Amino acid sequence: MFSKSNLPHDPLPLPDRFDWTDDEARARVTGFFDLMARRHTVRDFSDRPVPQDIIETAVATAGRAPSGANHQPWFFAAVQDAGLKARIRAEAEAEEEKFYDGGAGDEWLKALEPIGTDASKPHLEIAPWLIVIFAQRWGEFDDGTRFKNYYVPESVGIATGFLIAALHQAGLACLTHTPNPMKFLNGALGRPGSEKPVMILAVGHPAEDATVPAVAKLKKPLGEILKVY
Repeated sequence: MFSKSNLPHDPLPLPDRFDWTDDEARARVTGFFDLMARRHTVRDFSDRPVPQDIIETAVATAGRAPSGANHQPWFFAAVQDAGLKARIRAEAEAEEEKFYDGGAGDEWLKALEPIGTDASKPHLEIAPWLIVIFAQRWGEFDDGTRFKNYYVPESVGIATGFLIAALHQAGLACLTHTPNPMKFLNGALGRPGSEKPVMILAVGHPAEDATVPAVAKLKKPLGEILKVY
């Protein structure tokens, strides 16, 4: 971590090493691809409960992500309380009404048409968990003085990817939701001004009648996202 006092560089022998053969590595990465290829963003959630320890383990996995200077500039607020979820939905929908009423601009709204979204966000109450992801723009020592965090968006983005993968590994579905602005989340969750909310993840099991937009199945082929040099 980071300390106000000087901490010397203290290299340790690599504590974990995976000495797999190429065939073993190929099988493992292919298996993980097959799992993640079955990941779908859903907006239709079941109210089936999800045990808290599953959410905690997924967030702990996110906390293993690399970060700038190892400052780990993230915070995850896991919300199960029905009243708090209702408050978050109400305040998020108030921002979404402005967005869909022209605030987003015609081009953005047209881009969303194949997805089928609108200002109504019932999943924010139906999903058993909301995980609100905050980026810590700066940190504070015990005496209240600040220190700078580095590569915050990149670090939080990587951790969020870890989190989504862990949730899918548990057989759960999630939906990324980014109302704009999101400052109301600081007030609702009592988070300090040093933290910027960047995303709400609705998390749970998909409803029996859950659907996905057909366009979501259209993924760029490998040749469009990779060039080997």
